[in-house]
Amino acid sequence: MPWTPALIPPQAGRRAIVTGATSGIGYEAALALAGAGAEIVIAARDLAKAGATEAAIRRVHPAARIESRALDIARLASVRAFASAWAAEGRPIDILLLNAGIAAVPRREETEDGFERQLATNYLGHFALTGLLLPILRPQAGTRVVAVASIAHRSGHIAFDDPHLRRTYGPQSAYRQTKLAMLMFSLALDRRLRAAGSPVRSIAAHPGIAATAIARRGDRAGRLAERIGAGLLGLVGQSAARGALPLLYAAAAPEAEGGRYYGPDGVWEIRGQVGPARIAPHAADPAAAARLWALSETLTGVTYPL
Repeated sequence: MPWTPALIPPQAGRRAIVTGATSGIGYEAALALAGAGAEIVIAARDLAKAGATEAAIRRVHPAARIESRALDIARLASVRAFASAWAAEGRPIDILLLNAGIAAVPRREETEDGFERQLATNYLGHFALTGLLLPILRPQAGTRVVAVASIAHRSGHIAFDDPHLRRTYGPQSAYRQTKLAMLMFSLALDRRLRAAGSPVRSIAAHPGIAATAIARRGDRAGRLAERIGAGLLGLVGQSAARGALPLLYAAAAPEAEGGRYYGPDGVWEIRGQVGPARIAPHAADPAAAARLWALSETLTGVTYPL
């Protein structure tokens, strides 16, 4: 039987932090989790958009428990400020959904930390956020860290000697690197959690090809390019609501397993029902994952307590 949000167990008493929840699959995931009773924290750079998202979710679920917090995932200072404020409150986290992302930024850009922008947004910020919040994750079965990867990881390559692509930048190759990094991180995190005896599980998911605002290329595509991109996504892909299903399965389905990867089960995993997703061999290389982990700790200054 196809898995749907109706199969999400009651989430009352559980708290979910969702990055990138103001549109697309992040919004759809937050909407479904709120409908199941979870308390939702929208971690967003733009608090005006976050407020509009809160209102949209409450129109569907009037009793939703939801709040917004400022977080620019591409800035380490913002990540640290978010995590520090949360730690001071001490409220445990049950679901950490690492979804925020941009794709195919036309020209290479650097963040204030000196990171290539796609790498900072899609991966390094999430690596730092998870490490800083790890002590606050509720230490019980059912607690999940969900990393959003992509079918693009299959042709990705980690440029260990030039991770910020200063020598050779390509919009698509930069994106593929970040999504490969997210999948490698998710698999490695679960191995570390198990080795430490933690009940928390790390699970990866991807939406296939979904019609979302990612065609904006991080707000850098022209209006014509954005419309063409959105049209192509709508033609070959599935809706954002369908694209969010693997994320929701990873976040809330009791049968979802740590260290696994879920996505659509159709041709090339572009669309379809939720099922196990294919992990490219180079994404499952423990030695490469260890090298990426060490590089990530060096770049972010965040060392994991595992």
